[in-house]
Amino acid sequence: MFLSYFTEQPMSSYPDEEGRKAGYTSLLFSNKHFDPVEGSRLYNERLAEYMLADEVGFDGIMVNEHHNAPYCMQPRITVWASILAAMTKNAKIVQLGNPLPMYDSPLAFAEDIAMIDMISKGRLISGIVRGAGQEALALNANPAYNRERFEEAHDLLIKIMTEDGPFSWEGEHFQYRVINPWARPLQTPHPRIWVPGVLSNETIQWAARHRYPYISLNTPLHLTGQLWQTYDDAAREAGYEPGPENRGYLLRVHVADTMEKAEEGARQFMWMQGQFTGLGYPYWVNPPGYGSEARRLDYAKFANAGVFTSRAASYEDQIATHEIVAGTPEHVVEQLRVVLETCRPSILMLWGNDGNVSHVDSLRCIELLGNEVLPALREIGDELGLHSPFELDSPISLKFSPPESLSVSR
Repeated sequence: MFLSYFTEQPMSSYPDEEGRKAGYTSLLFSNKHFDPVEGSRLYNERLAEYMLADEVGFDGIMVNEHHNAPYCMQPRITVWASILAAMTKNAKIVQLGNPLPMYDSPLAFAEDIAMIDMISKGRLISGIVRGAGQEALALNANPAYNRERFEEAHDLLIKIMTEDGPFSWEGEHFQYRVINPWARPLQTPHPRIWVPGVLSNETIQWAARHRYPYISLNTPLHLTGQLWQTYDDAAREAGYEPGPENRGYLLRVHVADTMEKAEEGARQFMWMQGQFTGLGYPYWVNPPGYGSEARRLDYAKFANAGVFTSRAASYEDQIATHEIVAGTPEHVVEQLRVVLETCRPSILMLWGNDGNVSHVDSLRCIELLGNEVLPALREIGDELGLHSPFELDSPISLKFSPPESLSVSR
């Protein structure tokens, strides 16, 4: 299995009563409520936590990107990935992902990816996303062109990473007179690409056609099988038989020394589900033009199944359905076995801490995950045949034979 650590990096030090008073804490919630002193503390605490995740044996550290909201302090995915490339030693750096349609230069992404891959000595996974509707509004990107910009930017990104320059590009949305970057990835033909998402059948099918693993973001267990069926059908149409190595799953998991302490920390996952933060309006998430007719039908289907409601399901309900897993290491392993047997993903992202979980408790959670939970999950993965994509593929190719001082992670 491939086991990765994740946190949304919440800006938990802000006056949440102001958010409740306004009725929203995203997009238009004033940044006058941001405290840079507290922000600096939180950034540095997160870095220490990532360093510990690397030390205790996580295969990867996942980073993402969101804007204009206190639930996430990662407004530029390449910045954190660059820091981790230099500071960590073993874990893959998992970008989930670069929001291709939101920015005007896929070439800049290609150069960033190449630098990060070289500095990390080949540890980058350069995931890509369309980006949520709210991000389009925050970055002034036209949501009506989101998917076609995503697909064109992807094709251009691959060409930049795999073909020698100079060449030009005259597309519908991107035009370059000269493309000839001197920063090129260490991995060949390019770093792996993974695609995260929640419910869009179009994105799932697109990922399957390109043979990219699809990472399901905390979807309910009883509905996740539908996503895999959509992926599997598209993969077979594309001419290959998919397996667990094509499936990833992100799950909120908090571990502590006692059940009581674990519940205290796990209840903080509700912090970004409308109880304290993450408040917004539906048309910010899904602005006009962002989704196709097919996607609107998918959205309605999931909404009728209770996935999207005006408020999140209760903590107790989410514990009962394994959307949140919390407890001592032994209890968490027992609950995660159910998840693995049900979803059968070879890629598991453990979302360990959120909200106002303290730095001390976050560190302890990571320590317990690494020392006690991950070894047990690897045994279960072997038992269920959930082999990491890195186990099934040959080692990455290098453009040169590195000196002894350059240790490339396999």
